[in-house]
Amino acid sequence: MSIRRTTKAARGAVAMASAVGLALVVAGCGGGEGGAKATDGKPPARSTAPKDSGPGSPAADSDKVIGEMKGPDGVVVTLHSVVRDSGGFVTVNGTVSNRGSRAFNAIDWRSNETDLRSRSSLSGATLVDKAGKKRYLVLRDTNGECLCTTGLSGLMPGASRPVFAQFPAPPAKVTEVDFQLPTLPPASVQITD
Repeated sequence: MSIRRTTKAARGAVAMASAVGLALVVAGCGGGEGGAKATDGKPPARSTAPKDSGPGSPAADSDKVIGEMKGPDGVVVTLHSVVRDSGGFVTVNGTVSNRGSRAFNAIDWRSNETDLRSRSSLSGATLVDKAGKKRYLVLRDTNGECLCTTGLSGLMPGASRPVFAQFPAPPAKVTEVDFQLPTLPPASVQITD
C-alpha cells in the first residue's frame, strides 16, 4: 500500500471512530423522565438549543417558511424561525434538504477558523445587520464547538434534516437580518421575540 492510500484509510478510520464516539456520547446524554424537577414551584430551566429529533425529522415550526436558500447540487435550506431569546442571543431554525442526486456533506459550511473543532456543521453561518453594518458569528462553547447543528455529512438524496445555529443578539431595534451560509445566497429574515 502506498503512503497516500494508508493516510487516506487512516483518516477514514478516525472519522468513523469520531462519529461512533459522538453518537455514543449523545445517546448517553439522554435524560429520561426522572430528570430535574421543580423544587420551588417554578418549571425546570429549559435548554435554549432546539432538540434534534434525529435525521429526517422536521424542525420546529417546519410548516412555517420564512426564507429559502438554494445551493449547488440540489441542496436547499428552508428557514422556519429566527427567534430572539431574553438570554441575549438569536436562534435560527431550519431544515436542510438534499434534492440532488448524490450525498451531501456540509464541509464547505464550516468556519475556516483553525482553532475551533466543529467540522461538517453550520459553524460558518453568519447573521448580517446591513443597516448597522455588523456581522454576527455562530456562538461557541468553552471547548470551541459551535452552538449549531454538527455532523452534517452523508445526507442522502431525498433526505432532510433539521438544523439550528445560535448567534449573539443584535440590538433590540434590529428586526431584519441576512442569514448567510458559505456557497449559498443569503436570505433576508425577520427576527421575532
